[in-house]
Amino acid sequence: MADTEISQHAILPIDHVSEGIEGLRIAFVNVCGIRHSDRRWTLIDAGVPYSATLIRNWAEKHFSEPPVAIVLTHGHFDHVSAAREVADHWDVPIYAHPLEAPYLTGEKEYPPPNTGAGGGMMSLLSPLYPRGPVNLSSRLRLLDSEEDIEVLPGWQIIHPPGHTPGHISFFRESDRTLIAGDAFCTTKPESFFDAAVAQPPELHGPPAYFTSNWNDAIRSIRRLSILRPRTLVPGHGRPLSGSKIEQKFASFDATFGQ
Repeated sequence: MADTEISQHAILPIDHVSEGIEGLRIAFVNVCGIRHSDRRWTLIDAGVPYSATLIRNWAEKHFSEPPVAIVLTHGHFDHVSAAREVADHWDVPIYAHPLEAPYLTGEKEYPPPNTGAGGGMMSLLSPLYPRGPVNLSSRLRLLDSEEDIEVLPGWQIIHPPGHTPGHISFFRESDRTLIAGDAFCTTKPESFFDAAVAQPPELHGPPAYFTSNWNDAIRSIRRLSILRPRTLVPGHGRPLSGSKIEQKFASFDATFGQ
């Protein structure tokens, strides 16, 4: 899979990412808080195991009240592990795509990882990662369409599968901001730990060791490219923004999968 290098000038801080968006990096994964026009906000994803206290403390610092909901990009362990604890603490629902439901209701676990995909420490360690199933049934609400929902006003909910069957991303057309989840990364996903120190920011595909359908993943990059995003907020890696990001992402789309 081809990767696309990014200028250092395009890198955004992880905290105040864009208008109305606060970010938190926990180890190698990001969570986001999206402010609404009023004082309400929505949490996107819920981090790795044992991160509930970190998420609550961060939320108290940046927001004056609990979120109206948690929305999951997908059900992998590094995006959902604190979901139940923080949802119970705040007494809020958890939303996800219907195709993720079996992995979030205790019915199924994800396929085993491909340890040979992409190389790197994360790939080698991937058999040790939790694959579920987790059971969020009492809090889980399923998104019944890709239209805006009241917990994400002003945002389009997009279904770019491949990394998982029910993976979703979020797009704000007013400023062309894309919250990607794991549809792609801005750091080499198979080497997160090394990349955090030494790797320059680049556009990469989704984490290969846990991506279930590469044909869908390639088509999903094309679908996201058509949106012409100018600010990218990934699940892994640093946010990117600027006038050249649209062109960079189009180039990434053109070479991804070759």
